[in-house]
Amino acid sequence: MTERPQNTLKDSKDLEELAERAGRELEDAPALEILRWAADTFGPRFCVTSSMEDAVVAHLASRARPGVDVVFLDTGYHFPETIGTRDAVAAVMDVNVITLTPRQSVAEQDAEYGPKLHDRDPDLCCALRKVKPLEEGLRGYDAWATGLRRDESPTRANTPVVGWDARRRKVKVSPIARWTQADVDAYIDEHGVLTNPLLMDGYPSVGCAPCTRRVLEGEDARAGRWAGRAKTECGLHG
Repeated sequence: MTERPQNTLKDSKDLEELAERAGRELEDAPALEILRWAADTFGPRFCVTSSMEDAVVAHLASRARPGVDVVFLDTGYHFPETIGTRDAVAAVMDVNVITLTPRQSVAEQDAEYGPKLHDRDPDLCCALRKVKPLEEGLRGYDAWATGLRRDESPTRANTPVVGWDARRRKVKVSPIARWTQADVDAYIDEHGVLTNPLLMDGYPSVGCAPCTRRVLEGEDARAGRWAGRAKTECGLHG
């Protein structure tokens, strides 16, 4: 595992202007071109985040910048298949997988907040086990890439291919924002990209095991996340 990059080198105002301009100029660009722009612009201060649902963006980024950092959040609640996908990606792809963990183990969190916080206060659980660790893990980067797509849910319909993450003061790159599920499937088939086995077992969207169920026929792809609750996002993306 390589060392993490040093602190940001650009003023946040400059980064924000850069993000807004790139978002306009790269709106119709292919995903690989968007990632090459990010890799050329930010070098080692650019990373990819992955939930290990699949490795499409990590694979694309490895073509733009071999050895690119791929940041994975190990919440302590993942399915074994997700951890296995992470390990396989680290073993076979030209990327540097960095695993982030929360400050507290699940047992330590249970001791302080009580068992099954995810059932009683899922927003707090996500904040402790996802949002805070990611914010800390991204401190050394100026830009990060995600696998967000506009067709995934109404809350993601306006996702820019390059935008400004105001909360973290970083450039946020979503190179496959304009892709459909068919585009994702075609890329996976063409390049033999690793995917989480749960995608073939009724889980079109894979999160933490306690908060994810199989999706029924006709349901939205993310209907299995926090089912029965108004919650639709973990807080990483807004």
